[in-house]
Parts: sequence; C-alpha cells; structure tokens
Amino acid sequence: LLIYTFCSYSTDFEVHRNWLAITYNLPISEWYYEATSEWTLDYPPFFAWFEYALSHVAQYFDPKMLVIENLNYTSHATIFFQRFSVIFTDLVFIYAVREWCKCMGGKRAVKNTLEKPAFILAVLLLWNFGLLIVDHIHFQYNGFLSGLMLLSVVRICQGSYLEGAFFFALLLHLKHIYIYVAPAYGIYLLRSYCFTANNADGSLKWRSFSFLHVSLLGLVVSLISALSLGPFIVLGQLPQVLHRLFPFKRGLCHAYWAPNFWALYNAVDKALIIFGLQCNVLDPTKIPKASMTGGLVQEFEHTVLPSVTPLATLICTFISILPSVFCLWFKPQGPRGFLQCLVLCALSSFMFGWHVHEKAILLAILPLSLLSVQRAKDAGIYLILTTTGHFSLFPLLFTPAELPLKILLMLLFTVYSFSSLKSLFRRERPLLNWLETVYLIQLVPLEIFCEIIFPLTPWKQHFPFVPLLLTSVYCALGVTYAWLKLYISVLTERVPLRHKVE
Repeated sequence: LLIYTFCSYSTDFEVHRNWLAITYNLPISEWYYEATSEWTLDYPPFFAWFEYALSHVAQYFDPKMLVIENLNYTSHATIFFQRFSVIFTDLVFIYAVREWCKCMGGKRAVKNTLEKPAFILAVLLLWNFGLLIVDHIHFQYNGFLSGLMLLSVVRICQGSYLEGAFFFALLLHLKHIYIYVAPAYGIYLLRSYCFTANNADGSLKWRSFSFLHVSLLGLVVSLISALSLGPFIVLGQLPQVLHRLFPFKRGLCHAYWAPNFWALYNAVDKALIIFGLQCNVLDPTKIPKASMTGGLVQEFEHTVLPSVTPLATLICTFISILPSVFCLWFKPQGPRGFLQCLVLCALSSFMFGWHVHEKAILLAILPLSLLSVQRAKDAGIYLILTTTGHFSLFPLLFTPAELPLKILLMLLFTVYSFSSLKSLFRRERPLLNWLETVYLIQLVPLEIFCEIIFPLTPWKQHFPFVPLLLTSVYCALGVTYAWLKLYISVLTERVPLRHKVE
C-alpha cells in the first residue's frame, strides 16, 4: 500500500499542486483570478494560506512543482512531498480522535481492551476506509479537516463552547462544505451557551439569556471571518471569491452521481425516457444524448421530469434539515442530541445539495462513528451507511491495479466494523434485520458485474456509464434508507428528564 500510494496520483493531486504554485508565485490579489489551469482555486482563503505555507516547504523538494505553467507535473519528489504533507497533517485527526476517546465514559467495566468502546471507536475513525482511499490513494486533505471538526465537537461536548466555536469557524474558512453542518452548531451553541438555564420541565428559561456569551461567541466568529475574508473585502474581491466558492454552473450532479436523492431522480427520468420511447410518446430526435451520463461536469436539462435549479436544491435541503434543528431546540439531549443533529444536517445536505461530490458522504459517516459505539440502534444505522457510502467511493479507484487493493481494504474495514460492534452490543437485539442484511449482501454481485462481467460485454462501448449509474443508484437506496431510519429514530425518541434539565 505504501509503495502504491507514493507511486500513484489522481486528478486532485494536480489540483493541489496547482494551488501550491498559485499561492507561491502570485500576490494575494491574483489568487482567485488565476486560470492557467482548469483547476482554479475554489476553497476559502484559509485553505489558500495553508497551501501557501506548504509551498514554502515544497520548494526544497522540487521547485519545478511550483511553476504555474507546469501542468500535470509529477516528479517523484513532487509525489513524495504531496503524499507526506497529507500524512503529516493527519496528526490533527489523530489528536482529535485521542481527545474524543479520552472523554468517553464507559457504563460497564470491560476487561478486554479490544472490546472497549473507546478502542473500537479509535479503530473505526483512524482506519476508516473512505478516509484512507480519498486522502492517501486518491488525494485530499480530509483527515486534517475532519480532525478539526472532531476537535470542535469534542470541545463543545466538554463544555468548552468558545474553543469549539473557534475550531469550527476556522474549519468553515478552510473548506466551505462544512456550512452544511453549521445549523447544528448554531442552534446548539444558542441553546446551551447563550441560554444558561432550563426550567424544571426542560423548557427554556428565556430570562437566562446571556448577552456576554452572545458577544463572546460573535467576537470569536467575527475575528476568524475578518482574518479570512478581510483582505479580499479591502481589495474589493469578495464577489469573485464567492463566485469561485459557489460555482452553480457546474450542474446539479457531479460527473459521477453521488448516491443521493438526485441520483434516484435522474434514474427515474432516464427510465421514463426509455418507457416513453417504447410507447412512442416521446420524439427520439428531441432526446439529448448522454446529457447526464457523459461523465462530464456540466449543466443539463431533464427530459421528462422537471429540471432542478440551485434554488430548488436549497429549498429541499433547508426543509430536510428543519426537523433535526427543531428536535435539537425543543428536545435537548445534550451532546448526544447535538451529534444526531450534526449527522442529520450532513446527510440531508448530501441528499439534496447542489453538485454534491460522492466524497461528501464522509461528512456524515465520521461523526456517526461517535454515535455507533453508544447504542445498538445507531450502530445498525452506521453499518448500513458506512457500507453503502464506502462502496459508492469505489469508482474513484478505477484502474485494474487498484481493484484488489480497494476490495481488500474495504473488506478488512467492513469485517472489523460488523464484528466489533456486534461484540459490543451482543446482549442486545441484532444490529440489522434480514432485509437490511440481504441488501448489503447484494453489493457483492453488483461489484462482480461492474468490474468483471460488464467490461466483457459489447455494452461497454455503447453504454460506458452503466457501472457508475448502477453503483450510484443502488447505493443511493441504502443512503436514503439510513437517512430516513436515523430521522425516525430521532423524531420518535423519548427524552429522559435529566437530559431536559441539562
């Protein structure tokens, strides 16, 4: 694995090499305008400064990687530096996992260390299959960013609200995808920090509102935002920065459909096209060819179903998040309720967001890991979501050499996840019912068909997108089911009085 990791590279590898070159060579006023490469800088300013800091170390490995015009430059020194930078910044993730495991309290004594919830959680996080392939085989810095998120969560759960808000504000200006979970942070901090007391029945004591706490919270967030966006506001470039951060012309779906609601919506539209053509209801000359299945990042129109706009996805996302936010406010359960809302916000945004990347499923899987070792019900949902979500990442590694590697890694992680959580909750009901088990088992023949059978058929030449479509749509069923099951669990759960008082 180490040899393969240091000898291979992906599209995202060139993305970050280009960002190193941009921030190293150009003044800040040109960072968000430079467009020599198609992979323009489209992360928030703090991440640009992160790349700037890395670039001053990179110059000692190979200065040629910092030449903007050297597109797709991949010397051995460049690959080594890029890979090593991910490994080094993963120390933040390791530290965050350690901090979370330290504050976990066990309800029952466990003699075997391997069966302790803290140990199981540490393995589920540090050995997470999706994080491993996305960061260390594909190429990104999700471990570093996820570490900051976990650190903000653990500080908030420990009662260090300002420190938790600081880490989250910092994270938000490193990668704006975390705005998806901002409602959970905002409501929980308002409910637990800005209001300092509850009534005996658990309802909010409105007179306990603290202007000091609100001011301190606002000050922390404002200072971070000012440091990040301030220089671009002074330069009059804030609209350009926002245009790069939110490129709505990229289309509803990524080149490879993320396994969410829109994948199912697209599939239904395609099925209706086929049915309409068979029944002579649709005109074949007016059907766009491969508009959604060409593997390109572009805008497209649906043929039968109404086409979806960015505003429509925003409304759907907002509506899907609302119930979890209301639960967090009206059914307070302390840190557990905060985690549930955070996962639901991440999953709802994944389900209905605009141009969602398949890798965004990690935003829900990682915090759900924290809940999976607490209750059997959450463990079952975690197993469904993590198995289908990780399987949906398989197309990221598409070369023949990567096939045995990704299967082996996922198999090891999945076997451990099932065995460890089953052992942890062995005195309770089975984690999965028979229907859920059958659904997950069907991933095996799906993979055999996509990787072995389909390439040998003549369909490969005419319908090359079929394996991606089948993988995305089948996994979307599992992700949607996990989302609905978690929502039902949260909405129907009774809140103990002690949680209300807290």
